[in-house]
Amino acid sequence: MFRTIAAAFFLGVIALTGTADAPGNARTEATVESPDGGTKFTVSLHSGEARYGIAYRGAVLINPSRLGFRFGGEPPLVGGFAIADVQNSSRDEVWEPVWGQSSSIRDHCKEMTVTLQETEGERRILQIVARAYNDGVGFRYVLPLQPGLDALDIASEETEFRFSGDHIAWWIPDDYDSYEHLYRETRLSEVTGANTPVTMRTSEGLYLSVHEANLTNYAGMTLVPLKDVPNAFRAELVPWPDGTKVLASTPLSTPWRTVQVAERPGGLVESDLILNLNEPCVLEDTSWVKPMKYVGIWWGMHTGKYSWHEGPTHGATTENAKRHIDFARDHGIGGVLVEGWNTGWNRWGARGAFDYVTPYDDFDLSKVAGYAEESGVALIGHHETGGDAQDYESRVDEALDLYASLGVTAVKTGYAGGIYPRGQHHHGQWMVQHYRTVLEKAAERRIMLDVHEPIKPTGISRTYPNMMTREGVRGMEYNAWSEGNPPEHTTILPFTRMLGGPLDYTPGIFDLMLDDYKPENRVHTTLAKQLALFVVLWSPVQMAADLPENYEDHPAFEFIE
Repeated sequence: MFRTIAAAFFLGVIALTGTADAPGNARTEATVESPDGGTKFTVSLHSGEARYGIAYRGAVLINPSRLGFRFGGEPPLVGGFAIADVQNSSRDEVWEPVWGQSSSIRDHCKEMTVTLQETEGERRILQIVARAYNDGVGFRYVLPLQPGLDALDIASEETEFRFSGDHIAWWIPDDYDSYEHLYRETRLSEVTGANTPVTMRTSEGLYLSVHEANLTNYAGMTLVPLKDVPNAFRAELVPWPDGTKVLASTPLSTPWRTVQVAERPGGLVESDLILNLNEPCVLEDTSWVKPMKYVGIWWGMHTGKYSWHEGPTHGATTENAKRHIDFARDHGIGGVLVEGWNTGWNRWGARGAFDYVTPYDDFDLSKVAGYAEESGVALIGHHETGGDAQDYESRVDEALDLYASLGVTAVKTGYAGGIYPRGQHHHGQWMVQHYRTVLEKAAERRIMLDVHEPIKPTGISRTYPNMMTREGVRGMEYNAWSEGNPPEHTTILPFTRMLGGPLDYTPGIFDLMLDDYKPENRVHTTLAKQLALFVVLWSPVQMAADLPENYEDHPAFEFIE
């Protein structure tokens, strides 16, 4: 998978000219620049506190901002530091993604590791690792294994983002359970708390986006305003039920905190910084990971034509599934999604509501899977949890084994509703690990995933390319049962949510007025825009979401084909 065209790793240790006992000589600052010299990341000490700053082509983007941790039961790791060591290296590699918008991606940056050590007490060590790219910066904390820091109860991550001005910002609220909000355009001073990515435009015309990369066994990061400091925010991690943010042990490497920068909006879209900050692919064989378009039994439930559960209007019947498979076969569409085939939809919200292996009486899973295989169409499975992630995790092996035995190579998962165990959040550490567990188990069975109500994308598809796409957005379904999405919504998404990764928005609605089933609603769009969404809202597994009868004999469907 990897093709290294130039790998020049040179490691130089910059020794201190003094020590904590010789304050007149001790080093208090270290800087790394991007390969083109335009991006600068600086770590500095201010009365023993560690801070960082970022500049781009001479313009300050982030003023000196605090770094560090506070723990439950341990002294904080926020001050009393000296710079004990600085190491610099560079990397220039080209790697080939399994799927994506580019056949190859260049990972070209300069890296700096600053080792901070307390000058008193236990003299604990905290490392700041930064990679400076031509289009931004990624930085993370590393806590080595050391006395006094083994099992960690992180009460707060003290990372700050002190922006240099009151920039225009595009953001959604810091909701711990959902990203399904409309983006707001305000000044930074009006942001009350935000989920990342948060995108900004400076008065000088630069474009910034703050996000994170490689979110692994850690809580998701939100941004909340710093009290009494204009245009400044701190990292607020999504908590456990008792308020703890992260339970960990050393050695610990946190997710990367990322600041992408561009001189035009498209530069943010073209950036590969998030992917480059993730680990290489861990799957030995990826021949089974295949992008596709699909149709499915889905939109009919949202518009009211079908029900998810068994009854006179049940959507997921054997015959209806076969009808969708016939349509896909006849029009060269790769897959068919079937939602509502398994029992439990009438028990929504209860503990253990869903049975992931037992179909309703009017649906023959084996027969449908066999018919799809004969037709050359992929059957896309579906696991809705209703938020009961604990029950799903206890049964996921059995559920995925069933799909694997029937040749199902893609599964859509869902987590609509409050999380069980109660008190956990969709974006907290427990759920971050749950999502990863399911992803790894799916990979073992050569199954691709489309995750709804997910943790935000942070580039993990590089490491696990069977993580094809995810929702994490106020998508098309809102047009069927709410005031809908305004026209500008999908013009903002490529420069905000999609900077993290692909988006399952479910475009392609041709019947815009919904007169037959939801006459009080309509899709706020045009046919031309619905076609354009297939290009603009990038996803390697992309749904043509409308009912087959609305596509049949429609000349515009040729574009989707």
